[in-house]
Amino acid sequence: MSHLKLFTATLKWHGIKLLEKQDIARRVFLHGQRYVSSGTSEPFLSASNSNYVEEMYYAWLENPKSVHKSWDVFFRNANAGQAYDPHLPDQLERKASFLQSHGLAQTPGKAEKLVEDHLAVQSLIRAYQIRGHHVAQLDPLGILDADLDSFVPSDLITTIDKLGFYGLHESDLDKVFQLPTTTFIGGSENSLSLREIIKRLECQWIRQKFETPGVMKFTNEEKRTLLARLVRSMRFEDFLARKWSSEKRFGLEGCEVMIPALKTIIDKSSEMGIEYVIMGMPHRGRLNVLANVIRKELEQIFCQFDPKLEAADEGSGDVKYHLGMYHERINRATNKKITLSLMANPSHLEAVDPVVQGKTKAEQFYRGDTAGKKVMSILLHGDAAFAGQGVVYETFHLSDLPSYTTNGTIHVVVNNQIGFTTDPRMARSSPYPTDVARVVNAPIFHVNADDPEAVMYVCSVAAEWRNTFNKDVVVDLVCYRRRGHNEMDEPMFTQPLMYKQIHKQVPVLKKYADKLIADGTVTLQEFEEEIAKYDRICEEAYTRSKDNKILHIKHWLDSPWPGFFNVDGEPKSMSCPPTGISEDLLTHIGNVASSVPVKDFKIHAGLSRILRARLEMTKNRVVDWALAEYMAFGSFLKEGIHVRLSGQDVERGTFSHRHHVLHDQEVDKRTCVPMNHLWEQQAPYTVCNSSLSEYGVLGFELGFAMASPNALVCWEAQFGDFHNTAQCIIDQFISSGQAKWVRHNGIVLLLPHGMEGMGPEHSSARPERFLQMSNDDSDAYPEFSEQFEVSQLYECNWIVVNCSTPANYFHVLRRQILLPFRKPLIILTPKSLLRHPEAKSSFDEMVSGTTFQRVIPENGLAAHAPHEVKRVIFCTGKVYYDLVKERKNQDLEKQVAITRLEQISPFPFDLLKEELEKYPGADLVWCQEEHKNSGYYDYVKPRFRTIVNHTRPIWYVGREPAAAAATGNKNTHLVSLRRFLDTAFNLEAFEGKTF
Repeated sequence: MSHLKLFTATLKWHGIKLLEKQDIARRVFLHGQRYVSSGTSEPFLSASNSNYVEEMYYAWLENPKSVHKSWDVFFRNANAGQAYDPHLPDQLERKASFLQSHGLAQTPGKAEKLVEDHLAVQSLIRAYQIRGHHVAQLDPLGILDADLDSFVPSDLITTIDKLGFYGLHESDLDKVFQLPTTTFIGGSENSLSLREIIKRLECQWIRQKFETPGVMKFTNEEKRTLLARLVRSMRFEDFLARKWSSEKRFGLEGCEVMIPALKTIIDKSSEMGIEYVIMGMPHRGRLNVLANVIRKELEQIFCQFDPKLEAADEGSGDVKYHLGMYHERINRATNKKITLSLMANPSHLEAVDPVVQGKTKAEQFYRGDTAGKKVMSILLHGDAAFAGQGVVYETFHLSDLPSYTTNGTIHVVVNNQIGFTTDPRMARSSPYPTDVARVVNAPIFHVNADDPEAVMYVCSVAAEWRNTFNKDVVVDLVCYRRRGHNEMDEPMFTQPLMYKQIHKQVPVLKKYADKLIADGTVTLQEFEEEIAKYDRICEEAYTRSKDNKILHIKHWLDSPWPGFFNVDGEPKSMSCPPTGISEDLLTHIGNVASSVPVKDFKIHAGLSRILRARLEMTKNRVVDWALAEYMAFGSFLKEGIHVRLSGQDVERGTFSHRHHVLHDQEVDKRTCVPMNHLWEQQAPYTVCNSSLSEYGVLGFELGFAMASPNALVCWEAQFGDFHNTAQCIIDQFISSGQAKWVRHNGIVLLLPHGMEGMGPEHSSARPERFLQMSNDDSDAYPEFSEQFEVSQLYECNWIVVNCSTPANYFHVLRRQILLPFRKPLIILTPKSLLRHPEAKSSFDEMVSGTTFQRVIPENGLAAHAPHEVKRVIFCTGKVYYDLVKERKNQDLEKQVAITRLEQISPFPFDLLKEELEKYPGADLVWCQEEHKNSGYYDYVKPRFRTIVNHTRPIWYVGREPAAAAATGNKNTHLVSLRRFLDTAFNLEAFEGKTF
């Protein structure tokens, strides 16, 4: 028995049984759910579609006269069959008068046939709604299956003989059928013939927005605008190809429709209230987007091709197809002001995605745009990268998290159906490159890029979706790449058949122009005038570009900070005020940090002990690591500086030391953030546990920090070495971002670090990697001045510190905001020092007038008689406490001085020069707990040697070189610690040795 007949028999069974037993309980109607769908071939059997039948049936049970007589006859004439399952579709939901007019009340046989036929038609409609994409003509080349699948579902009627699948016949084609309320193919009509239904399904399965007839009708003015935009898109590429035929530019040929597509999205979004659009994209088509979407001056683009162009800005600069742009203009379609920002990015595809999202979130945050009604993001992707790069998945999973959501992003995939030289069948396992978006249930619109009007309509609907529902949406522009990966590449080596077809392909501009000329929308003369007009604009800009001899990278800045720098983009001063704060402020913050500022809030007993300990420290005027951080953050909030701390488990802290979010032990999900209760008027504090992602989340926080210099944005790794899964963000954005794009950023990376026997993966934050990428010259002896400290910070690409005291941690956080510029700050944070009894600081080290100490010199007995000192040990971080303890045990406090390097990069040449001159007769030793090929030695050795002009050696004491960052054996860890401590205090260890 077919599923249709079974459904009818089910109703018949219930009609007869419940007619005999009117008093039976309604639960019988829901009992015995025995019908099983046959899976993929019958997806229309849905539990959500049974409501109408149930309602009619219940009403008939209570009073047979309450329903139309056709239903009464149907239920009365039903006879034995299988149990009805309420999870069957609402195939009988139609007007009772329609059923009666078609003979339902006449005989049970006719009723059964009519019901079966209507069920069949509605099943057919549902099949097209779900699986119509299998037969959609998406590929403009007509040679590939855009979904990597040649399968045509058997329930789609592509030929007349398939009518039999539904129990229908060719004679049924002219019968009129009632349409379900779940489709819009009828427009204003409630019924259509079967022939017309099939015709409309084949044409408009993806078209209320996609199925309603006529929705894709454009006015002549809209068509002319679309044509003009296509002209600009295509002629821009043609102009570049003519002028610089041998230059890489990663042109857009084959997907020129992307330019009008983006402009349509921006127009519709502006119409719906969007004021600021932040965009990220790969290199393909970037110059076209800059010219025709962002509206970068053409001469500034053209001059980039001049090999003699000199850079006015310091730094490396970047290739033209990586640069970004920020522009405010009036949107011509809406006459509203719109701000557009295209983010600069490296060649690492998709790496910019989370950066764009972070900047978007920040711009929404500072505007109070909690629903994303004023600021939105657009991300462009290539098909291979969208499917292949894991950061796409990481970024999607941030889309609905409270502290990371941007309230919907519009994703546009330029689906070239190839990745460099790799075919789709080798590049992904999913049917479509866009299937990754299904993890967040984003609508995905596949559209043929050679159908410009369809593309414009889809983009308009996508923009409307995002700005109505504030959810992600994907537009898959199925297109082709007319040239190779770049203009110098030969694609015929690897895709000969594809490129034979591409060479025959008529460009989309000619196709669309011919169509409009044929239907009288434009004349040939008007079309040719439009081309000539834009060609003239390009030629005039090209002439002007020859006058540009100097490249100003700052003109390509994607995230300006108005008012922060002077008009020339330079710091307003080259000094930094003291970073200490008043004792009253320290006390107040300490008291709040020790309290629960919400009434009737039950905290954990263990947390009560922690808060009591904080209060006791505050009374005693001392701080540990957690309290010092609290005071740095809290002081900024009073000054109106937003503080954001993000990362895995940061609310409590990996090592259970922070506890910035308190949880009520009796009320689920009730929390309290005491930091937001410091003052009535204060900046907000955001502390948020992230998803288990480093690449995506660090990129997000980097983007957040771009939006404003007046915020302290921190990302903390769960363990320091976990930053290696975000290495792309560190290498391509944080380390080199200013050099490439003149883009300052003050992001802070908190990386727990320390060799404590926890194994290879939980020990080292790999400081050597950050130091190796530092741009200060080890062989250049600097000139010292009063402004040396700040000037050195300004010249560096980032700052690397390893603080040994809570006070210094407090100061370096404060300095990050008080500096007149912004640099990334890498802090190697401690683990065991969080609770080390000696790792505490007095208020005296933090009060007004105090500052960050780049070097903490020896201040004990050795410092009082420096000429008697036989060895100076330089170190950084936690190992200092091991050295001090060992020195005391060996009673060498007069003979050995220990100096701490708190700021490692940029290297404090001036302060270390003073230390070296203080102990002229002492051995110089660098001691570290890391292995010799890790840590700091390779960085500090040449710089120490430069200070002493290579006249004195700087000996190494520490662990031997190793492939792994640390041992996983506790005994081995302790033995190696004992060994290097013995060497450090063996004053004869280096006698007779050559350096």
